[in-house]
Amino acid sequence: MKRLVAVLGLCVVLLFVVAALGLAEGQQERMEAGEKHFEGINIVFFPGGPEGGPFASIVYNGARAAEYDLGVNVEYVWSDWLPDRMIAQFRDAVARRPDGIAVMGHPGVAALGPLVDDARARGIIVTSQNTQLPEIEEKYKADGFGYVGQDLYASGRMLAEGAAQRAGVGSGDRAMVWGLLGQETRGLRTRGAIEALEDMGLTVDYIEISDAVNSDPAQGTPVVTSYIASNPDVKLIITDHGALTATVGTYLRAARRNPGDIYVGGFDLSAATVDAINSGFLGVVLDQQPWLQGYLPILQIALTAKYGFSGLHIDTGAALIDESNIDFVAPLAERGIR
Repeated sequence: MKRLVAVLGLCVVLLFVVAALGLAEGQQERMEAGEKHFEGINIVFFPGGPEGGPFASIVYNGARAAEYDLGVNVEYVWSDWLPDRMIAQFRDAVARRPDGIAVMGHPGVAALGPLVDDARARGIIVTSQNTQLPEIEEKYKADGFGYVGQDLYASGRMLAEGAAQRAGVGSGDRAMVWGLLGQETRGLRTRGAIEALEDMGLTVDYIEISDAVNSDPAQGTPVVTSYIASNPDVKLIITDHGALTATVGTYLRAARRNPGDIYVGGFDLSAATVDAINSGFLGVVLDQQPWLQGYLPILQIALTAKYGFSGLHIDTGAALIDESNIDFVAPLAERGIR
């Protein structure tokens, strides 16, 4: 009897080995035939801003690379950074029944929560990038809801503290923060910047970025010129918006200020921000690596769809870029990668 059991056990092991070899050979055959690992998975992806915008374009480049590398099918939805538009587009995306949706979190938890509930009820995987949705992430983490982006509040503080130190400003000096406090979660980065400056004793003037400027940074020129004319003693400006940061040279020239007259800190690296740093109009940026915010959410959905992996939380906002290290990343910015 013991000999029979041993023989049967050996047969089971051999069957598993044969099955595993068969799967490996099948995978090898598919690779040799030119098939990619995640072919047949359909995804709707939100790059966030306007098509061709400096930040959204880098997010898009990352997503396109993932689409090519993984073999998934991706539909891109452009939102001009407008939360109400993102909500309407998310509803439309759910109606198309893709395998997954990668959404920017700008509308916030209250607005997106019921929509994500509906998507999950229909079997659609949802994940997020750029702006955190903590309660939704916690609820659906096991179903593949992850996050790729910066810790918003901490990033706001990090940039403001780094800019203030480089600018040499302190208690009693005037600073202006141009941000998005009006957006539930996205506004945490603005709040972090304001509170960091106030903790250092600066007088902080706040201006909300309007929808018009949010979509078209060129419309911000009169905002800046008017503010500087009324507050000629301002020593530091923080722009909590990648496209506005890329446009600071235009703003300051219009205000008849020379490079270095007012220290400016902002967010997001791009070819335009490289030029602004090299020209002296922009002092420092926090690089939240938007290319990764395109690539990794696509990978997240593919991994969840095929293997059931849970959501991954990845912080991409860690590096301050200024004139001391811009030369290293400038070539990558020119290629739309950094």
